[in-house]
Parts: sequence; structure tokens; C-alpha cells
Amino acid sequence: LVSAMNRVQLLGRVGQDPIMRQVEGKNPVTIFSLATNEMWRTGDSEVGQGALLLLRTVGDVSQKTTWHRISVFRPGLRDVTYQYVRKGSRIFVEGKIDYGEYTDKNNVRRQATTIIA
Repeated sequence: LVSAMNRVQLLGRVGQDPIMRQVEGKNPVTIFSLATNEMWRTGDSEVGQGALLLLRTVGDVSQKTTWHRISVFRPGLRDVTYQYVRKGSRIFVEGKIDYGEYTDKNNVRRQATTIIA
């Protein structure tokens, strides 16, 4: 018997007010972004580029902000999240990482990483 675990815990600030989406024939989902920060002394520097990574240096301390897409499907949690979570709120999220693909409006296939809360 092989066991596996897919679990993530995040503590950060909400990037924008949650939105609720419903795709025809499927249950609604509440979606929002969450920023987490990591700080370290310069000298342990790390360089990165990409849509989800912002790197800045403040004196001899550097900070990296990572943005996470959070999706909430569970009915009670989904509704409470939509009603009470707001931009700037500091919240704790527990869930699993989901890797997927979608086709954008220009018919280009894109990768998407989402935390399912």
C-alpha cells in the first residue's frame, strides 16, 4: 500500500475581494488571490522572475512576495469566504495544490496552479 499527501498551509494577505463564479452545469466557486512574504538578509540573495514572484531589496534585507490563487468549492466555506473575506485581510488557508491547464481567450493553452481550500 502506497500513501501520498498533498497538503499546503498558507498565512498571508488577500489581494482582492473574492469573486464567485459559476460555470454552466457546475457548482459555484469562490476565488481570490493570497500573497505570502519571505524575508532574508542580503547575501542569501535569490533572483527570480515570473508572474508570481516579486523580489525587492530594502537595505540589507530582501523580501519575496509569492501570489497564490485560492479556490473554495465547499458550499458553507465558499459562501462565508465570499461574504466576509476582503482585500487586505490576513488569513490562514489550508488545502491542496492542484495543477491544471486551460485555454485562454486567444486559444492559447496555459498552465494553472491553484490551492483548493
